[in-house]
Amino acid sequence: MGLPNVGKSTLFNAMLKSELAEAANFAFTTIEPNVGIVEVPDERLDKLAEIEHSARIVPATIKFVDIAGLIAGAHKGEGLGNKFLAHIREVDAIAMVVRTFSDENVLHVGGKINPKADIDTVITELALSDLETVEKKLLAVEKEARSGDKQAKLALPVYEKVKTALLDAKPISSIGLPDDEKSLIQDANFLTVKSFVYVFNMSEDEITKTPVEIVKQYELDNMINDLQVVGISAKIEGELSSLPEAERSEFLRSYGIDEPGLNGLVRVCYKALNLQSFFTAGEQEARAWTVGIGATAPEAAGKIHTDFEKKFIKAEVVSYDDFVRYGGWTGSKGNGRARLEGKEYVVKEGDVMFFHHGK
Repeated sequence: MGLPNVGKSTLFNAMLKSELAEAANFAFTTIEPNVGIVEVPDERLDKLAEIEHSARIVPATIKFVDIAGLIAGAHKGEGLGNKFLAHIREVDAIAMVVRTFSDENVLHVGGKINPKADIDTVITELALSDLETVEKKLLAVEKEARSGDKQAKLALPVYEKVKTALLDAKPISSIGLPDDEKSLIQDANFLTVKSFVYVFNMSEDEITKTPVEIVKQYELDNMINDLQVVGISAKIEGELSSLPEAERSEFLRSYGIDEPGLNGLVRVCYKALNLQSFFTAGEQEARAWTVGIGATAPEAAGKIHTDFEKKFIKAEVVSYDDFVRYGGWTGSKGNGRARLEGKEYVVKEGDVMFFHHGK
C-alpha cells in the first residue's frame, strides 16, 4: 500500500509476472484489492532436489494484496478512506511503497518527491484511524475494569500506552509491546500494530544503493530502521519479468545488481511476518513449508496434514547444512547427524524433517 502513483500496481504486476493489476497515471486506479500468491525464493530447494533426486520442487509462498492508494484525510473517509482501511485490517503485515523516482509524466499527489513526508502522511492516517479505535475501546474497557473484570484491568494500561503513542502520530509497532500485551489488545485489530516493510521505488540510477544508504539519504533514521527497507525499481522489475529467462542475468548485470529486487522484497516480508521455512525432501518432491518462528514439531507436522499433528509421534530432523554435507538422508543417518525429536522440539530455520505419526 501507499500513496497514489507510487508504483504499487506496477510492482505487483512484476511480482505476479502478469497484468492482473491495472497500472495507470491517476489516483485510485486500484479500487478492489488485487491478490496474488508469490513464491519465496530459496536456492536451498534446488540443492535438496539434486541430492534426493526429487521429481519436483515446491517453494513456500506469501499472499500479497495490492490495495488502493491512500490520501490525506483517509481516516475521515477521504478518497476511498474507510474501504481502504478495512482492506488493511485484513492483512498481517504492511509493505508501504514509497516513491523516490522522478518522472514528469507520472503525477505525485504531494506535488514533489518527498519520501519522508509521504511516509509521515501514511503513518499519520493509519495512526489517526487507530486513535479513533482506541478511544472507543478505552470507554468500554474502563467500564469493564470498574466492574471488576480481571482481563479488562490488565488491558487498560496497555490501551492507555497505545493511546499515548498514537497522540504523537507514532505507529503502535514502534513502542515494542511484548507478546502478552499485544494479546490483550488483539481484538481491537489496530492498523499500526502490524509490522511495516518500506519498499522504496527507485529510479534506475539509484538502484544499487543499500538499505542503510537509503535510510540516511532521506533522513529517516528516527522513523525507520534499515532492516525494514527494500530498494527496488518497479520499472526494472516490470521489464525483467517480460524477458526470457536466459536474458535476465545479463539484464540485471547491466544495472549492477545480482538478483531481482523482488527476491529481496519477498524475503524481507517473510521475516516481517515472523515466519521461517523447514523442508521435506525425497524422491517425490523437495518442498519448503512455512511455520511461525517458535513453532513446535507437531505444529510443523500439521502444516503437511492436520492428522500428522493430532497423531504426532516423533520427527527425524537434520539441519540443512548437515543434509548437504553428508549427501541426504542416508548419509546424514550414517554419520549420526539425524536426530529424533519429540513434541517439545522447536523447529529451526532450514530444518529438514520427516514426521512419524499414528494411524
